[in-house]
Amino acid sequence: MSKTTKAHIAIFIVGLIYGLNYLIAKDVMQGYIQPRGFIFIRVTGASLLFWLFHASAKAEKIERKDYLRIALCGLTGVALNQMMFFEGLNLTTPINASIIMTSSPIIVLLVSAIIYKEKLTPAKIIGIALGAAGAIYLIAGNKEVSLLESGTSLGNLFVFVNAVSYSSYLILVKPLMAKYEALTVIKWVFLAGFIFVLPFGTQQFLEVEWGTMGWIILLEVAFVVIFTTFIAYLFNVFALKTLSSTVVSSYIYIQPFFATAAAIALKVEVLTWEQVGAAAFIFTGVYLVSFTKKKTV
Repeated sequence: MSKTTKAHIAIFIVGLIYGLNYLIAKDVMQGYIQPRGFIFIRVTGASLLFWLFHASAKAEKIERKDYLRIALCGLTGVALNQMMFFEGLNLTTPINASIIMTSSPIIVLLVSAIIYKEKLTPAKIIGIALGAAGAIYLIAGNKEVSLLESGTSLGNLFVFVNAVSYSSYLILVKPLMAKYEALTVIKWVFLAGFIFVLPFGTQQFLEVEWGTMGWIILLEVAFVVIFTTFIAYLFNVFALKTLSSTVVSSYIYIQPFFATAAAIALKVEVLTWEQVGAAAFIFTGVYLVSFTKKKTV
């Protein structure tokens, strides 16, 4: 199996994990853990896992000039990204948050074109458009969308800041991935992220009442730390060693597909031909962005 195929499989799995995370994270924040306290748990747990996982590997020396970029990646890809998403998700609906996050591949595509001179090919533009259309339909469908309502506007703004922050991270981290091993990069990025999160999340973490949680909530917390954070970020940086930032970001469109598939499997929703068509749009869009010839960022 080629490195490119492995990278696509890795980022596909990330899409699956993130697709499930919307509902799981929202469930935990319903009276159990406040957003910044949850981020503290998430970043601390994942940081420990990354450093432990990398303990047996050969240490790589980071050049002094790269520490600033690592700090920026920790800020945009860990601290600001996660805090804004969880704060936003706590104040808006999963539907609104999902729709707003579809802006991320568009931001990455445009910024990559400006900074790295990545060519805006017709295939990429059509692929991004098809993916966004399919994702938004799956997310919204006949459900209530309240992007412009005052009750969710602040949460929507936070989620959009998260989308911009995550897009910036995908672009900032790419040069590091070309220079160092994936585990080396991500362990230092998470250490930087932990430093940024520490003053904002400690108080809410100390307020967590673990004894009030049932085993289902505890398992959901574990899922977010182990899968949504540790495995997803690890697979993400692994994919970035081979794929462009634009390709990696385009896989965000498969998240609502997995969320919808889970809802159908749990008999919360019934499969419709419209959903099948939306899924076809998503996978066609991802294919056009991912498998047409392009200049790698």
